[in-house]
Amino acid sequence: MNTFLYNFQLPDERVDGLDKVTGKARYTAEHQIPNMAYAVFICSTITKGSVKKIDTTNALNIPGALDVLHHENCPAVPGYKPSAFPDLKNVGEWRGMKVFADNKIRFNGQPIALAIAETIESANEVAKMVEIEYEAEPHETDFHALRKEPSKLKNGSSYTRGKSQAYKEAPFYVEAEYNVPIEVHNPMEMHATIAHWETTDSILLYDKTQGPKATQSAVARLFGLPDKNVRIIAENVGGAFGSALRSWPNVPAAVIAAKKINRPVKLVLTRPQMFTLVGYRPQAWQKLGVGADANGNLLGITHHAISNTSRYEDFREGIVDASKFLYRCENVDTDYKLLPLDLSTPTWMRGPGEATGCFALECSLDDLAFKLKMDPIEFRIKNFTEIQQETKLPWSAINIKDCYQKGAELIGWKNRKPTPMSLKDKDWYVGYGMGVGVFGAGRGTSTVRAVLHADGKLLLESAVSDMGSGTATAMVKVASNAMKLPEDKIKFVMGDSDLPPGPMQGGSTTTSTLGSGVHLVCESLKDLLKDLAIESTDAFKTIAKDKITVENNRVFITDNSSVAVSVRELLDKKKVPSIEIIKTSPGLNTREIQKATNSFSVHFVKVHVHSKTGEVQLKHVVTTGDAGKIISPQTARSQMLGGAVGGIGMALTEEVKIDHATGKISNASLGSYIVPRHTMIPHIDVWFTDKPDPYINAIGAKGLGEIAIIGFAAAVSNAVFNATGKRVRDLPITKEKILTAKA
Repeated sequence: MNTFLYNFQLPDERVDGLDKVTGKARYTAEHQIPNMAYAVFICSTITKGSVKKIDTTNALNIPGALDVLHHENCPAVPGYKPSAFPDLKNVGEWRGMKVFADNKIRFNGQPIALAIAETIESANEVAKMVEIEYEAEPHETDFHALRKEPSKLKNGSSYTRGKSQAYKEAPFYVEAEYNVPIEVHNPMEMHATIAHWETTDSILLYDKTQGPKATQSAVARLFGLPDKNVRIIAENVGGAFGSALRSWPNVPAAVIAAKKINRPVKLVLTRPQMFTLVGYRPQAWQKLGVGADANGNLLGITHHAISNTSRYEDFREGIVDASKFLYRCENVDTDYKLLPLDLSTPTWMRGPGEATGCFALECSLDDLAFKLKMDPIEFRIKNFTEIQQETKLPWSAINIKDCYQKGAELIGWKNRKPTPMSLKDKDWYVGYGMGVGVFGAGRGTSTVRAVLHADGKLLLESAVSDMGSGTATAMVKVASNAMKLPEDKIKFVMGDSDLPPGPMQGGSTTTSTLGSGVHLVCESLKDLLKDLAIESTDAFKTIAKDKITVENNRVFITDNSSVAVSVRELLDKKKVPSIEIIKTSPGLNTREIQKATNSFSVHFVKVHVHSKTGEVQLKHVVTTGDAGKIISPQTARSQMLGGAVGGIGMALTEEVKIDHATGKISNASLGSYIVPRHTMIPHIDVWFTDKPDPYINAIGAKGLGEIAIIGFAAAVSNAVFNATGKRVRDLPITKEKILTAKA
């Protein structure tokens, strides 16, 4: 049983919970539009080359067939070639692969045609009957073979502070290579788009997106339309983990198809297509060296990394970034390069960059602590820093020492033995490990509309979407706290681009960003109510606003609560049924506050490793977070639990396998790409410091979605090492790798 340790009672519901468990909540593919057609992607079976011929004759004879869209009959799309449409003001070049723009094949599984029919069954039959001839070319997908060729690499970034390679001069140092395979997001809901041209120049889209406003802008630029002519609906998002942070080929394909046949079109990706068409965590090789003196003071960190990208688009992430600033060290150098391959483009996946980089960093620190005969926690505390080492700015808040202490207490760290194979439970070696996570904690711009009705009900609106993290629940709590209003009196509406601009849900910034907007509009609403009281009520005319309180739909004099007026009375006097206010909360300017803003986590793991088979069983997990004020304890707990489960997958099971002879993914299904099963999930304790950050925003909250997974894979690897004395640096950690690893 998973538990949640906190210093106050855990709420028992989330505002959208009932709709989701009863099926009332609608997801993109569940929407129905009259006269809707259905579309299915036809994808390339080669990895590189071109389409020589497409024959749709037999396909279009299938009953219910409407069209087969491909490069030869695709209508002109302004965003594919903006220079050809100089009269369109809002046109911009489409980001990434331009589906159906030419006959080039860039990766195995690339969409090369779209079968459109009256029903999904007919569309699948049409897709099967399309005949395609290819002109194949040699392809390159083997990351490990190609990364060793310097001519194949593209420069990413490099950084040096102090002396390069200084770790080699330290009296104690370790250096090692680490490998993280391609991982895919695999949310429960497949990506889907329903496109409906309501007029010749206005379109309605139902889409799985983490940012309705971003999708609105992308589609508007694709067709040179004003943003207001594009409406995006994303009522609910069934998980995404970063895969819906941008628009993928399904979006333009559905929009183009709907335009071509002059009917609404629904396009839903299949599970295998989710492996190739909506991004993935890129494969990465890392070499990391760390050195320290005999007292455990870090003297040098060198971190090199290479990750893959596609040939048609560069994707970079911060793999080496944490090594630059997380621990006190005067000599740090990093180098990051890209390796273009004949694969689709990677994208952000939960804990982007840092999840990969902290795996190598935290394992290396564990190895060095072992070499120094120091406790891993003591070693990290020894190198704790009050300032961000790269920028030299003090943290806005850092309470990671509390995480070390509480996590160690909850996991039973006192039972850990420093020498591997010292603890045994029958045929199982017992090990303890920990790993640190860090991610940026920022605040973007958000706009929120508030409508307060005479009956005391408050409606809040913003065009953000929610992929399951509990945004509406958190925003209701922010408003309830600000207005001192019961939560059941507040409703938060989102998932529609016609609403005031909301932030993208990603990068662990939604609560900070949107919560700031909700807080601001509530404070402004209270200010307006005070003004109304002063204007319309004699008892308030001589009272300064700072002497007036708004609470639970009452406006009263702070020192004399008996002198009060209700919201209903104020609106009746004004002869309006409600009052409305819209406010925009600005983004955080770190230059103004002169602080480094980050969230932190420390994960603790207890494992059993079978002495003969190498099987790994997680027995206990403690995940702790320094994420500022916890606004919604229940949904915050769920975020940390979900991150831990994702971390278990990263550490022990998840790996995309590519047949390099064909360039095809060989395990593109949930039957052969193994995500953690329920039986693999142990008892999990979640604990937060719950200390408000005084600088990031008015509500004191920092992000926690990313730190929930960052550092977790290292904690597992470190626990396996503590149990067996064997270090597995190539994820996932399998029993075969443990058995063959050198002690």
